[in-house]
Amino acid sequence: MITDPLSWLDERAAERVTAGLRRELRPRKPDAPSIDLASNDYLGLTKHPEVIEGAIDAVRRWGAGSTGSRLVTGTTADHERLEAELAEFAGAEAGLVFASGYAANLGAVTALAGRGALIVSDAGSHASLVDACRLSRSRVEIAPHCDVAAVDRLLATRTEQHALVLTDSVFSADGDLAPLAELHRVTRANGAVLLVDEAHGLGVRGRGGRGLVHELGLAGEPDVVVTATLSKAFAAQGGAVLASERVRAHLIDAARTFIFDTGLAPAAVGAARAALGLLRREPEMAARVLQRAADIARIAGVPAPDSAVVSVVLGEAQVAYDAAQECRARGLDVGCFRPPSVPEGTSRLRLTARANLTDAELDTIADVLDSVLAEARRLDVVPA
Repeated sequence: MITDPLSWLDERAAERVTAGLRRELRPRKPDAPSIDLASNDYLGLTKHPEVIEGAIDAVRRWGAGSTGSRLVTGTTADHERLEAELAEFAGAEAGLVFASGYAANLGAVTALAGRGALIVSDAGSHASLVDACRLSRSRVEIAPHCDVAAVDRLLATRTEQHALVLTDSVFSADGDLAPLAELHRVTRANGAVLLVDEAHGLGVRGRGGRGLVHELGLAGEPDVVVTATLSKAFAAQGGAVLASERVRAHLIDAARTFIFDTGLAPAAVGAARAALGLLRREPEMAARVLQRAADIARIAGVPAPDSAVVSVVLGEAQVAYDAAQECRARGLDVGCFRPPSVPEGTSRLRLTARANLTDAELDTIADVLDSVLAEARRLDVVPA
């Protein structure tokens, strides 16, 4: 007789502690003096007065919540304006806003695939795409990271009529770029659709932050679907799918995370529209993010990235965790990526650049990282 059916949770917790993989929530203060290299606030707009006012104005007009699914209680003019503005900015025909970037990926993949379809997903795809594959009921093949030839082989030998290729544009752990032009070439040659998650590309890559898809001339192609989040460069919350009008219409009919989820809250809509307006007015912010990322990489002793993400691999999970804790104790917030977010033996500090980092903050970052990374690298076998 089992007296405690959840006793296995204690065993799993003990295993995580031993492996240095226990996770904790750390409450933060609104006026904390620390320097932020942990968040995805790439343009530094989360506390911008215009973004805050955009959220407040939307709440005053529409209230605190969306009150239900957009199909039940009715969409708002602000939702539709945001969709049109995002689509025009990224070079797509149409847009559809979801309650989160995670929901956008789940909705788009499951609605565009399904039984009788093949999904080919990059091994480094975000967890939301991984979960979308699991929910899709499609046959799923995982291609080695950025291996275009493998994608081509899997598409060419399929028996399914429909196929969907999934990839991030900028991979969140390493900050590297997907070979989108080559992927699109083999996807089109094999009669498939390419879905690109621009969560870490929009606002950073491309002319004025229009994303890697736009930068490579793929924006608006009928067989390219872009998903994005509003919680990173656009300083709010929510997600979007940017594609053709017929894809948008199909998602309204078939994407379960759109049909059955409460619509994006008015505050997030207003904030995202204000942030997009600021980026349009100051397109140089996108280039500043990349410059600051290069500065942080130089300080950390790693190659300059092609994105806002600076990945500093330290090896064992406990070493990376201790290094992150020491950074925080010294006033520098950093990300700490451990398995299952990254492969075993590649735990790391993930440092994210912001357009509004000052020279004085970079000096402080250098003081902290010089000593913390030297100690971490001494403790682990991973070379500097």
